[in-house]
Amino acid sequence: MLYDVNLHIGYLYDTPVSGGRHIVRVLPLSLGRRQRLVAGTIGVAPVPGERVDHSDFFENPMSAILFRSNHERLDIRMQARVHVDVPQTAADFSPRLEALPSEIAGHWSLDANSPHHYTGPSPRLKDCPEIADYARSTVNPDMTVREIATAICARIHKDFTYDAKATSVDTTPREAFKLKRGVCQDFTHVMIVALRSLGIPAGYVSGFLRTIPPPGKERLEGADAMHAWVRYWCGRVNGWMELDPTNNIPAGNDHIVVAYGRDYADVAPVIGVLKGYGEHQTSQAVDVVPVRQSA
Repeated sequence: MLYDVNLHIGYLYDTPVSGGRHIVRVLPLSLGRRQRLVAGTIGVAPVPGERVDHSDFFENPMSAILFRSNHERLDIRMQARVHVDVPQTAADFSPRLEALPSEIAGHWSLDANSPHHYTGPSPRLKDCPEIADYARSTVNPDMTVREIATAICARIHKDFTYDAKATSVDTTPREAFKLKRGVCQDFTHVMIVALRSLGIPAGYVSGFLRTIPPPGKERLEGADAMHAWVRYWCGRVNGWMELDPTNNIPAGNDHIVVAYGRDYADVAPVIGVLKGYGEHQTSQAVDVVPVRQSA
C-alpha cells in the first residue's frame, strides 16, 4: 500500500512563551521491505532559532528545535509518502515460555533491536502485581510465546472499553487496568507490562493507522489519529512481531510505523520545555490517504 500522510500538531498559548526546546518524532521510519519512506518533510512555525535532525538510540528520526524569541503558538506539520508491505505472518516457531530465557541470553547484541532493552521496567512502565496476575491467568503450559501474546491481546481487547475521556497521557497502566477503560496508549502499556511480567520482551510502537469510513460514508479529513500498538520478541527464529490490542489484530498494511521504544516516554511525538504561564490548547489532525497506483 502507498499512502500520503499529513499531520498537524498545534499549540495555542494564553500568553506568549519563550525559550522552548522540543524534540519532535513524527516522521515515518524506513524498515527495509516492510516499510519505505519515499519522501517526507517536517515544517515548524514559527521558524526555530536552531534545528538539528538526527536519530535517537532506537534509530527513530527526530528533530531537536530551539526557540529564542517569544511566540503565541506553535505549529508542527509533517507530510510524507510511505510504502507499506508487511510480510505474511510466518509459521509459529516461537519457543515455549520456559525456553525463552535461554534464547534471550543467547542474543549477544545490545543494538536498538536487542530484546535485552525490553524485559524490565522502563520510564513509564513499572512492575504491577495486578497485571502480572492477569497475564498468568491467561497462560497455560503448552502455549508458545506467540500464542501467549495473541491470547493476552485478545483478552485485553475483550475486557477493556475504548474511552477517550477515561484517561490522560499521564495515566499509569495500573490506573488504566483498574478502570478497564482507556485509549490505544493504555491498551498498549497494559499489554507490555503483562508480557514483561512473564519474561517476554515487549515494546511500544507509535505510528498511524488508516481508518476506513462506514459503508456509504465519505472519509473525513483529519479523522485519523496517531496510534499505538505492541511489538514483542518471539525468539531467535521469528524475532519481533507486532499486535494491536486496541483492535485485536496483527499490525498490517494499514499500520504505519513512526517510532519504536520501551514505552510512550521513548516515542512521544512532541516533548520539551518552555518558559511561560497560563493555559494552552492543543490540537491534532492526521490524514492517512491511500494513493491510487496505476496498473
